[in-house]
Amino acid sequence: MNKIRRLGIGFSCVVSLVTVAVGTAYGADTKEEKIELAMSAGPAQVSENATIMDMDGTILREGSNGWTCMPSISPELDVPMCSDATWMAVLDAVGNKAPFETTKVGISYMLAGDAPTNNEDPFDTTQDPGEPWVTEGPHLMIIAPNPEEALEGISNDPNVGGPYVMWKNTPYAHIMVPLGPRE
Repeated sequence: MNKIRRLGIGFSCVVSLVTVAVGTAYGADTKEEKIELAMSAGPAQVSENATIMDMDGTILREGSNGWTCMPSISPELDVPMCSDATWMAVLDAVGNKAPFETTKVGISYMLAGDAPTNNEDPFDTTQDPGEPWVTEGPHLMIIAPNPEEALEGISNDPNVGGPYVMWKNTPYAHIMVPLGPRE
């Protein structure tokens, strides 16, 4: 499953994509388990006061700090994510294959890691030989205004040994900042 399907289940794209992939976080059945899993995606100072939203858009807990954490962005995987408002807009745009521009920096945490994702093509769902797929461990994602300038000089090679650009040359280009080992 690619990151688009997983990332597409956020904010207002819940309405569009969850109709295709409604489910609960694998292994998290109760509201309390979902909240705990969602909170594991970000640092405590973010997740403690974040809104917790299930994959179907149900608010499991209201928050007060402008962040949204989800117990999963895929019905098959426990891949939790905590995102600020800018990243929630990215998720909506990706999920709807819509244009995206921002005037603000956006941040999203995936401290529990991610599932396999094509580093170049946000809409690729099949891992074919020779494609740049990566399964990142704990990481932070940063999206910036004027990506051509902001991302200049940062490699898009996920094996470079530090931050790299994912989905370069797309409206969703962002910096991946690995925070731990890959699985």
